[in-house]
Amino acid sequence: MYDLGDIVEMKKAHPCGVNRWEITRMGADIKIKCTGCGHVVMMTRREFDKKLKKVLVKKAKED
Repeated sequence: MYDLGDIVEMKKAHPCGVNRWEITRMGADIKIKCTGCGHVVMMTRREFDKKLKKVLVKKAKED
């Protein structure tokens, strides 16, 4: 699955040409930020699950 701070790849690329997004907020809605241009998008968890392709980088857990 995915968690806060993970870098994910979506099915469609962003118009800036980069397809890497960082998850910045999780709850009923999920906020992601483009790692290329910094554009922020907020969507429902259901919509995010449909558009997610794969998790590229998992954030290291702090113990």
